[in-house]
Amino acid sequence: MGIGGIGGLDREAHVAEGTGAAAAPRTLAEALRARGDEGLAALLRARPDLLNPVPNDLTQLATRAGTRGSVVRALERLDRFALQTAEALAVAPDPAPYPVLLGLLTGDEGDATIGAALPGAVALLREQALVWGEDDRLRLVRTARELLSPSPQHPSPTGLGPTVAEATSGMSPGRVQEIIGAAGLAATHDPVSAVAALTGLFTDRARMGALLDEAPPEALAVLDRLVWGPPYGEVTANPAPPVRWLRDRGLLLPVSARTMVLPREVALHLRGGRAHRAPEPVAPEVAVLREHRPQVVDGAAAGQAYTALATVEELLKSWDKGGPQVLRAGGLSVRDLRRTAAALDVTEQVAAFWLELCHGAGLLASDGEADERYAPTPAYDDWLDLPPAERWARLVAPWLASTRTPGLAGGQDAKGRALSVLGPDLDRAAAPEVRHRVLGLLATLPPGAAADPETLFARLRWERPLRGAAGASGAGGSGAGGSGDEGAGPSLPDDLRSRLARWSLAEAELLGLTGRGALSAPARALLNLPLAEAASPADEGGGVEESVAAERAATLLAPLLPEAVDHVLLQADLTAVAPGPLRRPLADALAVLADVESKGGATVYRFTPGSVRRALDSGLAASDVHAFLAAHSRTPVPQPLAYLVDDVARRHGHLRVGAASAYVRCDDDAVLGEILADRRSAALGLRRLAPTVLAAQTDPASLLDGLRAMGYAPAAESAEGDVLVTRADAYRTPARTAPVPVPDGPPAPDATLLGAAVKAIRAGDRAATAVRREPSAPAPAGSLPRTSSAETLATVQAAAMTGSAVWIGYVNADGAASQRVIAPVRVEGGFVTGYDHTADEMRTYPLHRITGVAELADDQV
Repeated sequence: MGIGGIGGLDREAHVAEGTGAAAAPRTLAEALRARGDEGLAALLRARPDLLNPVPNDLTQLATRAGTRGSVVRALERLDRFALQTAEALAVAPDPAPYPVLLGLLTGDEGDATIGAALPGAVALLREQALVWGEDDRLRLVRTARELLSPSPQHPSPTGLGPTVAEATSGMSPGRVQEIIGAAGLAATHDPVSAVAALTGLFTDRARMGALLDEAPPEALAVLDRLVWGPPYGEVTANPAPPVRWLRDRGLLLPVSARTMVLPREVALHLRGGRAHRAPEPVAPEVAVLREHRPQVVDGAAAGQAYTALATVEELLKSWDKGGPQVLRAGGLSVRDLRRTAAALDVTEQVAAFWLELCHGAGLLASDGEADERYAPTPAYDDWLDLPPAERWARLVAPWLASTRTPGLAGGQDAKGRALSVLGPDLDRAAAPEVRHRVLGLLATLPPGAAADPETLFARLRWERPLRGAAGASGAGGSGAGGSGDEGAGPSLPDDLRSRLARWSLAEAELLGLTGRGALSAPARALLNLPLAEAASPADEGGGVEESVAAERAATLLAPLLPEAVDHVLLQADLTAVAPGPLRRPLADALAVLADVESKGGATVYRFTPGSVRRALDSGLAASDVHAFLAAHSRTPVPQPLAYLVDDVARRHGHLRVGAASAYVRCDDDAVLGEILADRRSAALGLRRLAPTVLAAQTDPASLLDGLRAMGYAPAAESAEGDVLVTRADAYRTPARTAPVPVPDGPPAPDATLLGAAVKAIRAGDRAATAVRREPSAPAPAGSLPRTSSAETLATVQAAAMTGSAVWIGYVNADGAASQRVIAPVRVEGGFVTGYDHTADEMRTYPLHRITGVAELADDQV
C-alpha cells in the first residue's frame, strides 16, 4: 500500500495500541478499525450512502454510519428476521450477551430453527454496522436503539413497554415503597434499591409465578389483553378491583392519571421470555399455483409480446400528427387518457401502462413548443426499423429499470393533488427492485410453474418489511413502526411493495415476460438467469452486460414470434384479410389505402371512398392502386373494389382548392352551381368569381373538409396550379433522451470504487491515528498541529534529509482542513514535495498552507 516501511503505521498496531491485540472494541470506530478490507468493502457495498462523499477516516465512517438517515435506510433493507433480531436487541440490556438475545427470540422452550438462523442475522447486522461488539457484549447502534426501542410516541413492534426503572422514574419514593411492600418485598432506604428489588422479582420466574398464582382471575384477564401489546391501557379515576390489585403490586404502573402500562419485565414473564409473538427465522416459500409445459409458456409469452408490439405501434401511429396537449402541471388529462383507452380497447390503467412504457423507452415525449403536446420521437422511427424481437427487447429493458409506476395514476399524492399519467409524481424508487425480485422469485420455481400471488407477496414482505410500510405512507418516516407481528404494519396486503409486486406481475404478462403466469425463457435471458433445460455454459448469465442480455433475450424470442407475411386476401365485401402480421412496407401502404376494421390473429381492413381518396391524396394514381392490390393479394381483385377505386379516382381532383382565403375552380360550371345551391355550403362563405371559380371565406384545409363532407372529392392545388400532393408526413418531437430513473439513494458501488474507497479510508485513518511526539504545549484533541513558520521549515527539511515521515496539518485553497502523514523528499521555493501516505501518491504542498508539523513517535518511525 505504499507505506510499508514507514515506522509500522499498519492498522494492526493501532488496534493493539495500549490495550492488546485481543482487546474488545470500545466504540464502533474501533470495531470497524479491527475489520479487514473485505469487511469494510462489505459494509460500503451494503450501505452505499456511506460513500457519499468518501469518509476521511474510520472515525468519520463510524459517525456517518450512526446518523439517523443512514440507519433508517439500513433498517429498511433488512429482512424480517434480521429486523426482529435488532428489535430484540433494542429491548435487551445494553450491552446484551448472545444467550440473552437468543432467549428473547426463542423463549423458555427454545427453538432449533431460530437458533440456527440467529448467527446469520447477527452477522448481517454486524456487517452493516448496526450491531458491534463481541458475542458477550452485543451493542445495537445508539440511533437504531432509539428508533426501535418502545416509547409512547413510537410503540415497539414487539408490543413491549418500558422497563420498571423507566416507568417508575417519575414516581415518588413513598409510592415505590408501597408497591414493593404490596408485592411482598422488604422495604428499602432509597428508590434505586427499591426499583432493583422490584425488577429482580419480576425477572425471577419462580417468585413471579408465585405472585401471579395469588392474582384474581379477572386480573389475569387484564394482563392477557396487554401482554402482546399495545402495553398501555386507559383506566378510570376509580379503577376496578382487578386493576387496583395489579397497580398496587406494580404489575401495572401509571403513566398518567388515566393511563397504565405493563412493565417490560412482566410482559416477558407472561410471554415465556419471547420478545415477538411469532418470530420468522425462515423466509416463506413461494407456492406453485399451476404448472404448464415450458413450451406452452414460451408460446403464450411470445403471443403476448407480439400483441405488445402491435399495441405500442398502434398507439404511437395514432399520435403521428401530434398527440394530446400537456397539462400545465405536466402529464396527460383524464379525458385524453380515456380517449386513448377507448382507441386501444383497454382499461384506463392498462392504457396508462402503455403510455408510460413508450415514454420510458424514449419513443414518446412532449415537443417543447409553446402549445406543448405529446408526439412520437425520432427514436420511434428507428425502433420501427428493427426486427420485432429487438423491438421487444428495447421495450422491456427500460421497463425493468424504470421507476415509473403507472398503477398510481388516478390517485392522489400526500397533498391531495391528482396523479396524472406521464406526470412528474409517478416515480417510486423501489419499483425496479420489486420488478427484479418478482421475476427472480418466479425463476426459483420449476420451469413452466406459475406462482401463487399471495405467497409471493408474503415473501416480498418478509424480505423488506419496513420498506413497504414506509413507501405506502408516502414518507420515509423513522422506520421504527415497522416489522410488526400478526398482520400489523407492512403485513397489510395493500402496502406499496405488495402493490408494486401486483402491478409487476400484470405488466410482465402484458409484455410477454411471463406466459400464463410463468417465467419465459427470453425473460430468463434478460435477467441473466440460467435457462430452463438445454442451457449451455454460455447461457448461464452471471456478469453479462445488460445489452448482451437483451440481445440474448431477443434471439430466444425471435423464433417464437409469428413470421410476417407479404400478402392479403381481398374479398368481395370491400375488405382485405391479413392472415398474419404484415411486413412493414405492406402494412404502411395498406394503412393508408384502407381502415382497420378488426384486430386479432387475422387483421381485417375495409376499403371506403374516404380511405381510397386518402391514398390518392398521398400521391398515388388509380393505376398505382390497382397494381398494388394485384401484387399483394392471393385472391383476384374483386370487381366492386376495382369500381370503387376507379370511381373515386374519376372524381378526385375534379374540383381544385387554393388560397384566396380559399377558392374552388372546376371546368364544369354546373358542378359549381350545384355547390352554391347546396345549403350545406352556406358555412363556407362561397361566391362565384367566374364561371369556373368560386371564392371562399375559409382557409383551404377547412374548405377541403367541408366539400368532402358534402360528398365531393376535391384536390388541393399549389400556387402554380398543380395538384398538391398532401403526404401525411409524421410529426416528431425534437430528439429526446429517454427519462432517467429516479435512483433509490446512491447506486451500488463497483469493485473498483470499493477498493479505492477502502484504500483512502485506511490511509486517512493512519494519518488521524498516527502516534506523535508530545509537543511542549499539547494541542486540544482533534485540532491541527500549530508550529511557527521557522519550526515548520526546519522540521520538514530535517525529515527530507533523514527520509522520515512527519504529521502535518494542512488547509487547502477552499479552507478545508485535514491531517496528513507525509515523507518529504524535497523542500525548495516555498513548497515541500513528498510522498503523501494519506493519498498514497507524491504531492507538493505550499509551506504557507501547512498549519504545523509534528514528528512521529519513535515507535512509529
